[in-house]
Amino acid sequence: MTARTSLKTVSDELQHGKWELTPVAIQAGKLLARRLFAGASLKCDYVNVPTTVFTPMEYGSCGYPEEKAVEIYGQENLEIYHSLFWPLEFTVAGRDNNRCYAKIICNKLDNDRVIGFHYLGPNAGEVTQGFGAAMKCGITKDQLDNTIGIHPTCAEVRVTKSSG
Repeated sequence: MTARTSLKTVSDELQHGKWELTPVAIQAGKLLARRLFAGASLKCDYVNVPTTVFTPMEYGSCGYPEEKAVEIYGQENLEIYHSLFWPLEFTVAGRDNNRCYAKIICNKLDNDRVIGFHYLGPNAGEVTQGFGAAMKCGITKDQLDNTIGIHPTCAEVRVTKSSG
């Protein structure tokens, strides 16, 4: 806020439930500028934000965590799929036999649309970025199951074990 009425300021501020990530702030700023000066109406999607934690065992996610999905849609309207796998990268000599994990959360009331993706394993950033794009397009479990995977990659992991 400024004392001059003709001068406006814009900044990103942390809002409850919003990601505090540079790419999110950049996207939100671009979309705001387009709304203010170009007559656009698109707003930033704060739900389908792919993100990764680059620890020795990388973790990536996009969409809702399971707890939030249950809160919004109800447990009875969700199908949770899990997969434990051993990636090719771990077959080299001297590597610990660590397992990796993937989970998707689907909304049964919306044609099993994928509303959450969680991945613990190698190359989580690359895997999660692809899932993030697919989720922005509204990918369903059936579409995911009918996608031909690239072999041998962690992105081809099939999340088929249902929680129900």
